[in-house]
Amino acid sequence: MTLPKVAKIRQKFQTESVNDIPGAIVEQFLHVHADEKIKPGMEIAITVGSRGIANIPLIVKSVADEIKKRGASPFIIPAMGSHGGATAEGQIEVLEGLGVTEESTGCEIRSSMDVVEVGKTSDGIPVYIDKNAYQADGIIVMGRVKPHTDFKNKVESGVLKMASIGMGKHKQALALHTHGIKGISEMMPEVGKVAIANSNTLFGIAIVENAHEEIAIIEAIEKDRVEERERELLKEAFALMPSLPVENMDILVVDEIGKNYSGTGMDTNIIGRIRVLGVEEPQKPSIKYVIASNLSEASHGNALGIGLADLTTKRLFEKIDYQAMNENVITSTFLARASIPIILENDQEALKAALRANWGVSPEKARIARIPNTLHIGELYVSEAIFNELKDKENIEVLENLHEMKFDDNGYFLPM
Repeated sequence: MTLPKVAKIRQKFQTESVNDIPGAIVEQFLHVHADEKIKPGMEIAITVGSRGIANIPLIVKSVADEIKKRGASPFIIPAMGSHGGATAEGQIEVLEGLGVTEESTGCEIRSSMDVVEVGKTSDGIPVYIDKNAYQADGIIVMGRVKPHTDFKNKVESGVLKMASIGMGKHKQALALHTHGIKGISEMMPEVGKVAIANSNTLFGIAIVENAHEEIAIIEAIEKDRVEERERELLKEAFALMPSLPVENMDILVVDEIGKNYSGTGMDTNIIGRIRVLGVEEPQKPSIKYVIASNLSEASHGNALGIGLADLTTKRLFEKIDYQAMNENVITSTFLARASIPIILENDQEALKAALRANWGVSPEKARIARIPNTLHIGELYVSEAIFNELKDKENIEVLENLHEMKFDDNGYFLPM
């Protein structure tokens, strides 16, 4: 089979970014009157999740530095439900994979799966908080606001999600996910509000990224305004979110899936697939076949999201830690996302199989794109059919003209 030629392009997104992160944190601490909230001798917990947020080690260090300036002692709690195999040690490893260490941030990490019940929601859902955070003199709930990969609502991923499933650890994740999609789309925000209200939470810090995966907004929010402000920031996050340059394609190759790129391994907003029982699939983008080529090292074997692909490689399959992946997917109850697709020897064989199943389309006319992961889609390879459609557009820069696909000796694509 003759494979189509490809070209490398760059999408030009109109973006603004925060150039001085430490300076922005200083300003935001003043904005929420941190001097009145943080006193000498206090111990302050900072929540840090499992997502690959841009400059997250620097953000955490800057927050810790502001706490220290006021004579208090900061520490980090891993705020993640069942990630890291739902173990204290595994969650530290997840943070390390993001570059968040005691050395990089200058503050201690206290990881535990122990929680304290602090109340119930109006539906009777118990609300839990990480024991170390509960015992602290203050908590700063920090999270990235972005469109969720499982549902659409007025509040999705953000500070309230970190206050609920993040601070509530595995036990809170189980309590919410038991109710299926309703648990996280409708019940989660109230759990977060109860957790904030019934704890020593001082304020929230919301982070929004732009289409180039740079920090666009860092904003400290008073605890009683978190929900209101998060709704507004979610609209901004939607407006800033990147997308693939075309809505219809035959094959999408994703070089790496992983928890550091998306909680679902691949961002469902990017690939147009959700695969959750009872949730309607998006109309676009429309992709016939998705190939998952590799698993990120930062995922520590958790290949959740593999079920969003149609084909995968022997390389990825052999990296799967079933205990870590199964713990995560069974907690979520979205079992299809851990289903193993057809396994091919390498990228070349996976691509040939997808082209073979691409009914009525000759390989040279196939609409193919290849991205490094679903978080970084600014630069990508496209086949000739897509390239001819995009090459003259103002928002597209051609980095490499059409050439033969390049594979290593083992049949895998050469790194981007």
